[in-house]
Amino acid sequence: MKRRALLTGAAALAASPLLTMPSRAHAQTAGKTKVVFWHAMNAALGEEVTRLCTAFNASQTDVEVEPIFKGSYPDLLTAAIAASRAGQAPHLAQVFEVGTGTMLAAGPAVKQAWQLSKETGVKIDPATYVPAVRGYYSLADGRMASIPFNSSTTVMWYNKDAFKMAGLDPAAPPATWEDLVKAADVLKAKWAAPTMAKAKADGVTVPDLVTMSTAWPTWIHVEQYSALHNLPFASEADGFKGLDAVLECNSAKHVKHIQRLLDMAKAGTFRYAGRDNAGSPIFPAGGAAIFFDSSGSRGDISKSAKFDWAETYMPYDPEIIKSPNNAIIGGASLWCMTAPKRSEAEYAGVAKFVAFLATPENVAAWHQHTGYVPATMAGYDLTVQQGYYTKNVGADLPYKELTRGTVTDNSRGLRLGRLPEIRNIMQEELEKALQGQQSAQQAMDNSVTRGNRVLREFQKSVRT
Repeated sequence: MKRRALLTGAAALAASPLLTMPSRAHAQTAGKTKVVFWHAMNAALGEEVTRLCTAFNASQTDVEVEPIFKGSYPDLLTAAIAASRAGQAPHLAQVFEVGTGTMLAAGPAVKQAWQLSKETGVKIDPATYVPAVRGYYSLADGRMASIPFNSSTTVMWYNKDAFKMAGLDPAAPPATWEDLVKAADVLKAKWAAPTMAKAKADGVTVPDLVTMSTAWPTWIHVEQYSALHNLPFASEADGFKGLDAVLECNSAKHVKHIQRLLDMAKAGTFRYAGRDNAGSPIFPAGGAAIFFDSSGSRGDISKSAKFDWAETYMPYDPEIIKSPNNAIIGGASLWCMTAPKRSEAEYAGVAKFVAFLATPENVAAWHQHTGYVPATMAGYDLTVQQGYYTKNVGADLPYKELTRGTVTDNSRGLRLGRLPEIRNIMQEELEKALQGQQSAQQAMDNSVTRGNRVLREFQKSVRT
C-alpha cells in the first residue's frame, strides 16, 4: 500500500503551497481543452470509465477528457500528491472515501466542488445526490467538496441453498444479530458439518465451510455498526466539526458487538478472513453461508457463484435502536485539482464533465453496468422506470439501505485524517483478540488510544 509514502506525502500536501513551475497537464488537443482524469478502476470497471469519457468527448466539441488508470486507490493518492507537489496534478482525481479528510486538508491544492461550480457557472447541485452519499463528501454547512462517483455500502450476502438444507427459510434471513447467532448455530450443525462429512466420505474436495465470515472487518463491524445504530465513531460529529475529534468506538455497545464476534469464533460459527477485502472470494466460492461485504461485489458473485444466493440488510441490535439508521458509503469521489497556470477553460471542462456524469442516464447506466449504487435520486428513479430491479431482484437493496431513516451526525460518514492507518490499527487489535491475546474491551481501548495518536499527528501536520 506504500503507506509510509502516502501518509508523509499527504501531510506535506496539506501543509505546503504548490510549487510555481509550469503545469504540463494543461494543454489543447486538436482545438479542444484537454482534461486529464486519473482513476483507480481496472478491468471491466476501467472499461466503463472509458465508455463514459468517450461518450462525453463525443457529446461536445470543446473538451477532451483523457482517462488514465493509476493503480489502486492508495497508489493513485500517492501519485496525485507527488504530482501536485511538482505542479503537475491531474485535472481530476478519483480518491477513495477514507482519503476525504486528507483531501480537505490540502488547501489550495484542490478546488472544491462548490468552488468549481461557482467559478465556472456550471451547476453542480448537491440536492440531486442521495443524502448519505453527498454527506460524506460535504462540508459541515452542506457545501459539497468533491463529486460522488462510485458509491457502495455493506450488505449481508447469504447462501439460499445452505439455508434450505439447514431448514431455515431463505425468504426470511435473520434481521437482528440475536437471530443471526441462532441461525449460525443451525447452519453449522445442519449445513457445514454434514456437507463436509459427506464430501469426505465421497472423496470429494470442497471448501473449508464456515457459517459466517466477513470482508472489511473495521468498515463493517465498527464504522457501519456505529452508523446503523446511531452511535458516535468519533467525537465532533465523526470529525465533521473539527480536527480535534477523538475516537469513541470503545463504548460498551461497540465492545459488546466485538465480543459477540469473538464468542462466535470460539463456537466455530465465525471465521476471520483477513484484513480489508482479503476474504471476499470466500462467498462466491461457496465457502460461507453468511458473508458481509460491499454491495459492489454483486457482479463477482453473479459471475462466480454456483448456488442460489441473495443479499439482505445488515443485521442490527433492537436493544440499541428500534429501526436501523442509514448505512454509510464506501467507494470514491472525484476531486478537482489545481496546478500553476491552469486555465479557466480547463476548470470549465472539468465542471462540464462531472455534470455530464451526474445526468440520470449516466448515473443509471453506471449503476447497472458496475453494481455501484446510483448516487443520485434521479438515477435511481430512471433505473426503476427501466425495469432493472424487476429483472435483478435485490439490486436496489443497497440504495434503500443508504436512504432509510434520517442522516445524523453519526451516520453522515467519517471525516478523519489518515483513516486507512486507523483501520489497520483496529484490524491488528482485533486479530490479537481473536488469537486470545486480549479481551474485546482491551482491543477497542487500544484501538482508540493508538488511533487518537494518529489523529493528533494529522492535526499537527495540518496546522503547522
